[in-house]
Amino acid sequence: MLHPVSQKTLQFTESVIREMSRLAVRHKAINLAQGFPDFPAPEEVKEAAREAISDEINQYEITWGAAPLRGAVAAKFRRDYGIEVDPETQICVTCGSTEAMISSLLAVVNPGDEIVVFEPFYENYGPDAVLAAARPRYVRLREPDWSFDRGELAAAFNSKTRVIIVNTPHNPTGKVFSGEELEAIAELCQKYNTIAITDEIYEHILYDEAVHIPLATLDGMQDRTITVNALSKTYSVTGWRVGWAIADERIMEGIRKVHDFLTVGAAAPLQQAGATALNLPAEYYTGLARDYREKRDLLMGALEATGFRCFRPSGAYYIMTDISDLTFRDDVTLAAHLVQDVGIAAVPGSSFYHRPEDGRTKLRFAFPKKIETLEEAARRLKKGLTSRSEV
Repeated sequence: MLHPVSQKTLQFTESVIREMSRLAVRHKAINLAQGFPDFPAPEEVKEAAREAISDEINQYEITWGAAPLRGAVAAKFRRDYGIEVDPETQICVTCGSTEAMISSLLAVVNPGDEIVVFEPFYENYGPDAVLAAARPRYVRLREPDWSFDRGELAAAFNSKTRVIIVNTPHNPTGKVFSGEELEAIAELCQKYNTIAITDEIYEHILYDEAVHIPLATLDGMQDRTITVNALSKTYSVTGWRVGWAIADERIMEGIRKVHDFLTVGAAAPLQQAGATALNLPAEYYTGLARDYREKRDLLMGALEATGFRCFRPSGAYYIMTDISDLTFRDDVTLAAHLVQDVGIAAVPGSSFYHRPEDGRTKLRFAFPKKIETLEEAARRLKKGLTSRSEV
């Protein structure tokens, strides 16, 4: 009998992160699993969306994005990083960065091509490679600083290497790739004629004097880099699903074709509001990083006080932890105990590795929450873990 689903879908599971969110709802737990805020988005951005709806911007926009948003993306990229981008030919607005990533892969990858992925990795990248009919080659980021071995990276490249995915600031570790690391990546991309797809959605969430460097700004990389980003994290509107890709015109032609037949276009009124968001003053981004630093430090303190070993993030809003000092069998066992008995949802580290056993001693916590939410999480951790010695 013919199997009812494709061989591709049999190669990956549903999202563990989203499953932990569903479990958080079921058990009335604080959701520190999925990375979405429980505090309001900027009022002026929400008002712009309301005005756009009232102004009847409710029908299809141009497939590759509303002109005001594309113009704002180009202007911000030039303002922040000194790179000129043509909004008419080099930008495609998508349904979130998730769609920007898969549209980009489908646009440039042929069946049998290879993709280099740093691991631990955001869990979508594995299924994305399967859907693109590509073979992933994994390069380990090694704790405690999540650095990679240059020799191991070089060994992952060959004549079949079509794409490398670079996520900086990095989910789940909070690593911010240094200029030297990006130079090493750029050198290999140019040597092997490889395209870099960079996920830069946490570009403004930085700590401890870390600096975000877009790979496209390095010599020789602008024409071979697809820069993926979105409104979601920076402007606290993860449910809007408005993202974009920036690329050379020749690459963008393929991305726009794929995007057109995947989703047609992102929500029209929210694209208008996105233009408002991208024109917020510099003080907004300074305040964003400051507020997240306070939340990072609060949650790190609570986790360390209850036996977790934390890897201090330099960017993004996640804390990767080592659970070796806790007397639990593995990451899945502890995650189940936390959500069911303690009232906190976290993500098992195994979901960020292609071999689950490599993440069995790790758990990821997200902290885009109100201070009072994190304080309650700290209280639950102290009560739920210090009173239990073994599972």
